[in-house]
Amino acid sequence: MVKALLSFSGWLAKHATVFVIGIALFTFFFPPVFNWVRGTTQTVILGIIMLTMGLTLTTDDFRILARRPLDIFIGACAQFIIMPGVAYTLVHVFHLEPALALGILLVGCCPGGVSSNVMSYLCHGDVAFSVGMSCASTLVAPVMTPLLMQFLGGQIIHIDTVGMFSNIIIVTIIPVAVGCFLNYTFSKRSFFPTLQGLMPAVSVLCLAVIVGGVISTVHDDLVSRGFILFLWTFAVVLCHNSLGYLLGWFTGRLAGFNVAKKRTISLEVGMQNAGLATVLASNFFAAQPLAVLPCAISCAWHSISGTILVGLYLRWDLRHPEAAKALTEAATAQTDAAAQTDEEPAFATEAVVKGKAE
Repeated sequence: MVKALLSFSGWLAKHATVFVIGIALFTFFFPPVFNWVRGTTQTVILGIIMLTMGLTLTTDDFRILARRPLDIFIGACAQFIIMPGVAYTLVHVFHLEPALALGILLVGCCPGGVSSNVMSYLCHGDVAFSVGMSCASTLVAPVMTPLLMQFLGGQIIHIDTVGMFSNIIIVTIIPVAVGCFLNYTFSKRSFFPTLQGLMPAVSVLCLAVIVGGVISTVHDDLVSRGFILFLWTFAVVLCHNSLGYLLGWFTGRLAGFNVAKKRTISLEVGMQNAGLATVLASNFFAAQPLAVLPCAISCAWHSISGTILVGLYLRWDLRHPEAAKALTEAATAQTDAAAQTDEEPAFATEAVVKGKAE
């Protein structure tokens, strides 16, 4: 039974994007099915997703913040300058209505997504750097996200910065902290690796439920305003995400990063925690129900685009075998160095990343 569940978890993680899109399409035709995903329920579901992240983190993952402060600082600055700035620019270029503007601004102001760690591993990026950036952006999000939203979106609608701060603490910091504590306390127990192996499925199921709830919320607007609304919003999400990848890569180049780091920072900057953006949009912009639409589209598209970008990086490796070999050797040397200093490999988690990838 346990083996079957683990197998299902791996399969669901591998086909997460297709599953989430399938749930979105199903909900479009049967919106009442996910009418219950509102308010507190939605917040709890996102908390479970963040708990699964915490269960894969160890104390060594947080030590990365102290061991590589400059790298993490550059990455965090890129995260909270590029994506909000690009979102603000697109709002004016596309002349978005207030609700859609709030949604894309919120996606831009949120921290990086957890999936970027897996993508970084798959494209031979710097996994330790990826984990460090995810940890850093998540830790500062309770302060940065409300402040950036106040600065960029305050003229559109009143931003409850204190409430948003509290909400982000509740749905991100506390669940991650609980997960880390459980990992620290029970990681040596025989059942814990099995529990970790089930977390990818739990995370995908929860994300799909959140997306289903969003589609049920905006269903009437999508029907009344037609397919053009979806295409217009998708175009904004596509530009936002793609420019994030591109500008993230150029940031790494300006900082003198090696190839592995440039790949990682591009993924970290471009892939946002759209699930958090969805919950915040539902909780704080209820008067603008369409604000959740860019967030929901981002939930699915960031996973698709991340996979595409990884494929492009790997195709480049095939055409440049010597450079690819050097990149792989550098990643191996990094893991060996961690072992020699009695540290667990980054994201211990690296075994969990490998499990998600497979």
